[in-house]
Amino acid sequence: MSAGPIGVGVVGIGSIGARHVEVIGHLGGAVRLVAASGGRPERLAELGQPDTRHVSAEDVIRHPDVDLVVLCSPSGAHGEQALAALRAGKHVVVEKPLSVDVATAEEIVQLAEQKQRLVSVISQRRLEPQNQYLKRQIDSGVLGRPVLGEALVHWHRDDAYYAHAAWRGRQGQGGGSLMNQGLHTVDLLAWLMGPVTRVTADYATLGRDMDAEDTTVATLRFASGALGVVVTSTATPPGQPARLSVFTSRGSVEMDDAAVRRWDFGEVPAPASPGDAAGSGAADPQAIGLAGHLAQWRDIVDAYHHGRGPAVDAHAGLATVRLLCAIYDAADTGRAVHLGGHA
Repeated sequence: MSAGPIGVGVVGIGSIGARHVEVIGHLGGAVRLVAASGGRPERLAELGQPDTRHVSAEDVIRHPDVDLVVLCSPSGAHGEQALAALRAGKHVVVEKPLSVDVATAEEIVQLAEQKQRLVSVISQRRLEPQNQYLKRQIDSGVLGRPVLGEALVHWHRDDAYYAHAAWRGRQGQGGGSLMNQGLHTVDLLAWLMGPVTRVTADYATLGRDMDAEDTTVATLRFASGALGVVVTSTATPPGQPARLSVFTSRGSVEMDDAAVRRWDFGEVPAPASPGDAAGSGAADPQAIGLAGHLAQWRDIVDAYHHGRGPAVDAHAGLATVRLLCAIYDAADTGRAVHLGGHA
C-alpha cells in the first residue's frame, strides 16, 4: 500500500462522526479527510476541515480518492454500509457495533477476507493502557484463575437525547442500553475473561416510553468456567461511571471507566491509572475524551501501511455482536442461549 496519506471518507458527522473528524485532525499527514456525509455541511469547517467535500453517504463510499470508509451512521445502517464499502473495494472502520444482527456481521467477515480488505471495529476501551496491562496479566496466569466478572453500566440519558435521533429508541436499530451504551463495557469484559458459552438474561423499558429496552441484566458463563454479570441502564439518574470488576482465585481489580479504583493482587504491580482522562459517558455522551479513539486510529493507520490485521478486527466485532444478540435472544425467549464458545 502507498506510504502517503490514507484517503478517508466519513459517513455520518453527527456526534460520534465529529469525534472521528477531530481525531483525524490529530493524525497529521498520515490521513487526509476527502469526503463526509450527514450532519450540517458547515460542521466540517467548524472541525477544521473546510476543504473536505460534503456529499451523500453513497458518494463517500464510491469516491475514487477514498481508500478507507469510516461508518459513524446510526447503528442499524452499519452492516449494509460496511458491505457496500467492501464491495466498492474500500477498507472499513465501523463505529460499534459492527452490525445489529449476526448474519450481516458474518457476511462482513467473509467479504473482508475475500476482498482482502481491512475492517476494524471501534472498541477503544481495549487499547487503554490499564486494560492492555490487565489482559496480559490475566492471560499469563499470574493473577490466578478467573472466577467472576462484572460489567455494570448505570448511566442516564434524558428525553432530549432520545428525541435527537429516532433510532436511539428503536430495538431493531441498536438503540437499547445494551447494544448502544453498554457495548464497550460488555465487550471489554468478554475480551478480558475469554469466550462466553452460555447466557441468561432479561430486559425492560423502565425510564421512558420507547420501543428499545433501557435496562438489561444478564448472566454469563465463560469457557473457563468463570461466571459473569452484565447490567446496563440509561434509566438510572444521575448516571455513574461504567464499572468493570474481575475477581480471581488470588484477588480482584475494580475500574470505574479508565480509573483503577482497587487492585488486590499482592506483589503484582498495579497498572498506572489514567484516572478520569478518558472521560465518562455516564450522563453525557460528549464527555468521552479523544484518547481511546486516537490510540485505535494510530493502530489502524499502522495496520493499513504494514498490511497487517488491526488490533480490533471484524472477527472481534462479530464475536461481540454474537454475544449481544444472544443476550437479547435469552431475554426474549426466557431460556438460556448456548454460544459454543463463539463469543
